[in-house]
Amino acid sequence: MAENDVQERDTQKGKYVTFKSGNEYFGIKIQYVNEIIVYQEVTAIPESEDYIKGLINLRGKIIPVIDVRLRFKQPPIEYNDRTCIIVINVKSTTVGLIVEKIAEVVEIRDEDILPSPTIRHTDKVQQKYVYGIGKIGDAVKLLLDPDKLLNDEDLSLLEQASGDVAEEGE
Repeated sequence: MAENDVQERDTQKGKYVTFKSGNEYFGIKIQYVNEIIVYQEVTAIPESEDYIKGLINLRGKIIPVIDVRLRFKQPPIEYNDRTCIIVINVKSTTVGLIVEKIAEVVEIRDEDILPSPTIRHTDKVQQKYVYGIGKIGDAVKLLLDPDKLLNDEDLSLLEQASGDVAEEGE
């Protein structure tokens, strides 16, 4: 392993991209994040789950996008100039997450991460995707497990759909 790779991993350790969805702030480990782009038009995929918004063309690469609010069973909102797409790698698939707005990149030490509580039954949907709670001063961020945002059926549908679109473009 190259020394640069080790240094880059060390500088990313404990860093999270945080974003707002509903009244909550969520964090995703920066190592999953490829880039953050402004919202762009999405081509819908017929017969997919409501939270799977469709596909975007990002510099010639077809990427499926999901709406985080809808995935968490929150009411949909209209997209605006603060709406972003966080492009992440999940289970060797590149996926875009549509979020209301990016908050910041923060560092959360391991000792400031608490296990996700299982107290309130109303938040069960979000609980499935949250592996811990990061304490930052007086604030908390719900830390997402990106592997759980998409189930295997979603992934195979998205891979098939992005493959179909790529073939049409050839």
